[in-house]
Amino acid sequence: MRDRLTKERRSWNMSRIRGKDTKPEMVVRSLLHRMGYRFRLHGKGLPGRPDIVLARHRIVVLVHGCFWHRHRGCKNCTTPTNNRKFWVKKLEGNAARDRLNRRALVRLGWRVVVIWECETANPKSLDRVQKRLQKALV
Repeated sequence: MRDRLTKERRSWNMSRIRGKDTKPEMVVRSLLHRMGYRFRLHGKGLPGRPDIVLARHRIVVLVHGCFWHRHRGCKNCTTPTNNRKFWVKKLEGNAARDRLNRRALVRLGWRVVVIWECETANPKSLDRVQKRLQKALV
């Protein structure tokens, strides 16, 4: 099956997908800030350049997009039907790299908190995220 968009339009669409300062990441950063915590962004010296680094607490927060990082069981974790072989390899590779980075961070003595995009979508799930963060930061 061919892509419905032209190569130029598909390229333009893909170029608009952000890797940093995504809406879910901004929601989590705002939540942490309201909780009174200060943090660094995109830890350059750490494996995988974690989204949020709370150095004083030795905690990193990874805010993952459900599609790009393969949140199993989530409605947003779909696989495109066009060029499926490419997408499976790409998305599974992302998930494998995430696992390696988490293990490396734990070996270095960091605690890792993973927050999924779908968990930042509504107030009820955001309350659960806040409780998880509070528990990790105690």
